[in-house]
Amino acid sequence: MTMTETILTNARIVLVDEVVPGTLVIRDGKIADIAGGVTRAGEDMEGDFVIPGLVELHTDHLEGHYAPRPKVRWNPIASVLAHDAQVATAGITTVFDALRVGMDFEADLTMEDMRRLADAIEDSVRENRVRADHFVHLRCEVSAPDCLEAFALFDGDDRVKMASLMDHAPGQRQFASLDAYAMYYMGKLKMSEEAFRAYCDKRIAQSQENSAPNRIAISQACRERGIVLASHDDATVEHVSEAIEQGIRVAEFPTTQEAAAASKNAGLGVLMGAPNVMRGGSHSGNVSARQLASEGLLDILSSDYIPFSLIQSAFFIGEAVDSISLPAAVAMVSKNPAEAVGLTDRGVIEPGRRADLVRVRVDDHVPVVRTVWREGRRVA
Repeated sequence: MTMTETILTNARIVLVDEVVPGTLVIRDGKIADIAGGVTRAGEDMEGDFVIPGLVELHTDHLEGHYAPRPKVRWNPIASVLAHDAQVATAGITTVFDALRVGMDFEADLTMEDMRRLADAIEDSVRENRVRADHFVHLRCEVSAPDCLEAFALFDGDDRVKMASLMDHAPGQRQFASLDAYAMYYMGKLKMSEEAFRAYCDKRIAQSQENSAPNRIAISQACRERGIVLASHDDATVEHVSEAIEQGIRVAEFPTTQEAAAASKNAGLGVLMGAPNVMRGGSHSGNVSARQLASEGLLDILSSDYIPFSLIQSAFFIGEAVDSISLPAAVAMVSKNPAEAVGLTDRGVIEPGRRADLVRVRVDDHVPVVRTVWREGRRVA
């Protein structure tokens, strides 16, 4: 077998706890050596940063490619490839594509659409069409009557590595404030006040009937299958206690400082949205990711609905929160998410790890992704 070797020199290499000017050697898809100084051999990085490939645990971005307009459906493989190209060129080398399980009233998608997208992801991985390493994350809307039926469509699916338990009914978690819920959904669905009240009554009734049994059933199934469980939009200490009982490992988007602190103290990985970091606050009026970062309560960032926001936030958050170094910020988008889901072969630049790497130059406070490698192979 022919050995392949790539040398990257004159780089600012972002390690776990320091930035080292030097040279990086890639051999057969893995990091073989890291050394200080510049060599004559190899590709000149021109002083650019080289960071680990980004690990994205929760992106809703794929759905927009598949259903770009109401009632419009795009070819699922083409949708995956368009999504994949945008993800990879944003420096993301491992991505957990979030697919909804359990349909909201307003959803212009069905459970069959989600299974179709999962099939397209898996077929594209198998046929080596994609640039990033793709896994499936099931967003389980536990208040929905069809949640368990939709979840069953993924039985035996080995690419499913993560599932989150969420309840978007009014008065719950993300939308504990009915005013915020009204602003979001009345604007989104163009409802009258009377129609909105009826909508709320129905959503609340469904939540009361379905949420508790669905949480128990899905969390049990995920524990049996080794699927990493995440809570979603926890708002209280009681929510966090419930999450711990269910075997949750990642606290996604806690809506209050109280819930984030309880999650952190319990050893859960606290995940917040990179758009929240960049905007300076939550679009729903919940706790600011910057605030949690300043209090040491933030572990993981997710691009959520804007792929580029992940690398953007890694190079920005240190400007907003003085206590966060560049290596610590990069860990939030590489090492920490990888460890949270048990991917111990990536997320850090050190010998023996996968050569998932991103070359980045910062121009006018904006990171410019210049090159991306996955397992030593250039993909962007």
